[in-house]
Amino acid sequence: MNSPSSTFDQDATKHALVLGGGGSAGNAWLLGVLAGFAESGVDLTGAARIIGTSAGATAAAQLTGATPAALYEAACQPMTGKSPPGSRAVSPAHGTVNLLAATDEISAAANSPADMRRRIGAMALQAAPSSDTAAQERWRATVAARLPEHRWPSHELLITAVDADTGSPKVFHKQSGVALVDAVAASCSNGFAYSIGGHRYIDGGYRRNENADLAAGCAHVVVLAPFAGRTRHPLSWAMQLDAQLDELRETGSKVFTIYPEASSAHLFGASAMDYSLRPQAARAGYAQGLARAAEFANVFG
Repeated sequence: MNSPSSTFDQDATKHALVLGGGGSAGNAWLLGVLAGFAESGVDLTGAARIIGTSAGATAAAQLTGATPAALYEAACQPMTGKSPPGSRAVSPAHGTVNLLAATDEISAAANSPADMRRRIGAMALQAAPSSDTAAQERWRATVAARLPEHRWPSHELLITAVDADTGSPKVFHKQSGVALVDAVAASCSNGFAYSIGGHRYIDGGYRRNENADLAAGCAHVVVLAPFAGRTRHPLSWAMQLDAQLDELRETGSKVFTIYPEASSAHLFGASAMDYSLRPQAARAGYAQGLARAAEFANVFG
């Protein structure tokens, strides 16, 4: 894995915001937390570097064209069903639970993170070939409809993915020559591989679920983690959030973390893709943002 310090601008005066993966419910929770902070006069979205992974990539991109308050209001609107048609990239052979079981099996058989990524990439490539342009176009249209703005923002936005053919981690940014919609679609592609040019990508959470290490070199780092730092991989692989936070502290960053309260933790498991849970998750995040904003006011207010 490449060191982010050798790739991105290092400025010890910068603040960074890390938005981790967490499914549909996780996206709503992230928006709720940010709206609660903003309501209290603390604008976390003003960070010079924002890092988004999967559901967090969607949230990060949504923030380029709408306020946290507006996004929170939309997330609170009631929805029914597990997900609207074409709302996520999942293999036709795998529902959410079956996909979790399949990737758990792959992780157990893999001998390293790179091996795990290659194996999951191979499964995704089998699930839907890149020649299935209709599926690709439907997924892109779904992602595009979620984003109020399709241009990359002026601040540093990093969107993570994994190359399905090689298993290599990929970080998209405005200099990558890739449209923001495509970067987000790749980062959220879980179950089949999303094509961009001659490359195919899977969910950025297979790099690391939060990818907080990409904030290295920033003075203050706020990590919003819907999955509360949990990992489904061996701890020896150092994929877990605690390992990422240790790396940040070693580079001199001061790190703040926000996880869902125990009372809402059930929203961020196997049911995280259930669209009907979005209002509940958004309101839970909003309450946390209101409650915790004062802790951050001196640094981010």
